[in-house]
Amino acid sequence: MSQTQPSDRSSSSPDPHISAGAGPVDLTVIVPAYNEEQRLAPTLRAVRAHLDTLAPLRWELIVVDDGSTDGTAAVTTDAAAEEPRIRLLTTPANRGKGHAVRTGVLASRGRRVLVTDADLATPIEELGLLAERMDAGAAAAVGSRALPGSRIAVRQNALREVMGRLGARLIRAAAVPGIRDTQCGFKLFDGDKVRTAFADSRLDGWSFDVEILRFFHQKDWEVAEVPVRWAHQPGSKVRPLAYPTVLADLLRIRLHAVRPVQLAVPGIFLLLAFFLYGGLWSGLGGSYLTDSGSDQQQWEWFFAVTADNVAHLRNPLFTGLQNAPLGVNLMANTAMLGLSVPLAPLTLALGAHVTWAVVLTGGLAATACSWYWLIAKRFVRSRWAAALGGGFCAFAPPMISHGTAHPNFVVLFMMPLITERLLRLCEGRRVRRDGIVLGLFLAYQIFLGEEALLLAVTGLALFALGYAIAAPDVAKAVARPLLRGLGIAALVSLPLVAIPLAWQFKGPQSYQSVLHGQVGNNPMALLEFATRSLAGDAKVAASLSLNRTEENAFFGWPLVVLAVALVVHLRDQPRVRALGFTALAAAVLSLGQNIPLLGTDKTLPGPWRLVAHMPLFESVIESRTAMVCAPALGILLALGCDRLAVRRLRSERETSRRLLGWTALTVALLPLLPTPYPTVQRAPVPAFVADGTWQQYVRPGRSLVPVPVPSPADTAALGWQIDAGLGFAFPGGYFNGPWGPERIGIYGPQPRFTSDLLGKVAESGKVPDIGPQQRRQFAWDLDFWRADALVLTPRDHAPALREAVTKLSGRQPRQLGDTWVWDVRDRG
Repeated sequence: MSQTQPSDRSSSSPDPHISAGAGPVDLTVIVPAYNEEQRLAPTLRAVRAHLDTLAPLRWELIVVDDGSTDGTAAVTTDAAAEEPRIRLLTTPANRGKGHAVRTGVLASRGRRVLVTDADLATPIEELGLLAERMDAGAAAAVGSRALPGSRIAVRQNALREVMGRLGARLIRAAAVPGIRDTQCGFKLFDGDKVRTAFADSRLDGWSFDVEILRFFHQKDWEVAEVPVRWAHQPGSKVRPLAYPTVLADLLRIRLHAVRPVQLAVPGIFLLLAFFLYGGLWSGLGGSYLTDSGSDQQQWEWFFAVTADNVAHLRNPLFTGLQNAPLGVNLMANTAMLGLSVPLAPLTLALGAHVTWAVVLTGGLAATACSWYWLIAKRFVRSRWAAALGGGFCAFAPPMISHGTAHPNFVVLFMMPLITERLLRLCEGRRVRRDGIVLGLFLAYQIFLGEEALLLAVTGLALFALGYAIAAPDVAKAVARPLLRGLGIAALVSLPLVAIPLAWQFKGPQSYQSVLHGQVGNNPMALLEFATRSLAGDAKVAASLSLNRTEENAFFGWPLVVLAVALVVHLRDQPRVRALGFTALAAAVLSLGQNIPLLGTDKTLPGPWRLVAHMPLFESVIESRTAMVCAPALGILLALGCDRLAVRRLRSERETSRRLLGWTALTVALLPLLPTPYPTVQRAPVPAFVADGTWQQYVRPGRSLVPVPVPSPADTAALGWQIDAGLGFAFPGGYFNGPWGPERIGIYGPQPRFTSDLLGKVAESGKVPDIGPQQRRQFAWDLDFWRADALVLTPRDHAPALREAVTKLSGRQPRQLGDTWVWDVRDRG
């Protein structure tokens, strides 16, 4: 490589012994120098003396004067006059240490290149330790002050040490995982590789080390970290303002290192999410997801109430706005406080309908990205194979089914992070740190969705069991660090969630369990296609599922066949056998307590009976266990795709097999492509509420009673309440709460006479006989609800409802526009 550099980068003093055409040398030593007149001469003598002891080593020493204003250049010139193997490169102005080292490296010819500071804080004699690691096969060996065996003779001041440790942790997390000390100025590199790295580098400042090591990391070139001697030297050029600059440089490094596929894949996921929710975004505020039933209204209410609690510094775990006067335990409902609390500013500024759309769209894309990251990191080499697997994990038919109504099963981006941390624990390297992080992750997931976490834990337990069967020796080796890490995680997470969980299970309006009845999957549901899949048939799916939000299987027979083939084909890998076991076991569990025998009216006892009455599991809809199959199948698909993507073609037979593999993937996945969620225009809020007329009839602390009383099947009043700024409470509603002395969980409020009677009238249009006993019970309910007014808006069977309330109250309503109002304030 020519030693002549462009004029805007450096200039070179002539050297009669090492010309531009000279051959390579064994070692190049690079010394960047800026105003080092006082320290440079002894450094050059020490380096030269040590290198001479390594004969027959052929070496050169390059000093790069980075625009010094003192005698640095003269000191180097004097040394070069005595030793021709010393060269001086100069830059016309101070450009930074990174620029100086780049100048020297690109002018070097060494088979290996050592970069060392002008102060020799790490003695040149430590070169042998680095060379040993290079001889063992590493592409670079970097001195470290942070490893056991490092010897610190003179320490920096306490502030510098603290800043250095914080910076090192940030650098490891953001750019160079695994290297504890990137800033020690003593590094030995493979010459060709480091010249390639510096040719691609951009940073001129203190962060150049990080950029170069990041380049090595991305190329999968091994970097060995070696403990060395080090002593702080007075006269450091690092100033406090350098630390913010390093943060900016880290961002630049990350952006520069991003590959096109790393941007394309998240972009594809986000575009697909917007495609699915296009109808929701095109009519924000007015669009309602058709398949969501009452759930969209409930979720918007959760977001609105949580934001209101945050804005007024109220308890975010409870509200009295529904189910007046008893209220609703928000922690015992799926309010997703992990998102609804931090997104409170968005809700307050733009409305709950915007938060709903953001959570669904962003949550789906973020979940896909998270699975993509895990699969790329742990399972496959091909980024596109990881994208296929991550996309399936997030956009699989069960997830799409829940995506219309249940964001707690859409926003699952924490699951891959939890899984990856568990895999780190199995490695046993930093058990305490990984256990702490896992504990924090688990605590946060509890505030996103406990049932989803329970299903994830079930799936991970199945995978662990399958892996223990497939590779018992490995399982035995990882058991101890894994169990220790789980113990640490429990110690970290439990204090963080203890109070919210105590409120959930023992606080006001808490309940013991929600009994859904037996809701297992029909075996055919595993082989058919979901309503929102490209090949789906709504009638077939409806006959095999609870409703459109609970199509929890529907993977399609081609994918099931392909999954079996992948497990058989890749069976030599224990992880594949474990994944296959996980998918099969989860599918069987999802069939419930009684598995129907197809074509007969008989059933077989299902394995769900083993957990059906266990705490927490008793509240799970068992068909949802099939959702565990999605990540297992997604990873299997990624492994199969990776095998196809990276396998070299060696024969026509191999080409045919590869073509057959891609065809099988297409046949299995094309029918499962999701279609957009349909939307309808939601009914407008009645003028009585929208224009604030309600305030003339409802006093503070009192309630407004919609007719019929709100229930899980009739949630319009939740939207009225949001539109009214949550200014009034109402009885009934859509939530989970207790019923009976055993506090069994039910949907909606405990039944009362008035709510039951009006509900039957609304359904049948028939008014029952109403006498003194019915009027007394009605009065008791009004007193219990602390009601000030009842309101009836246009709806089916409105005349019958008006007649029923008039007879019950004994007073005529007042008509305000299209709303009938019964003023009952004089009752209390």
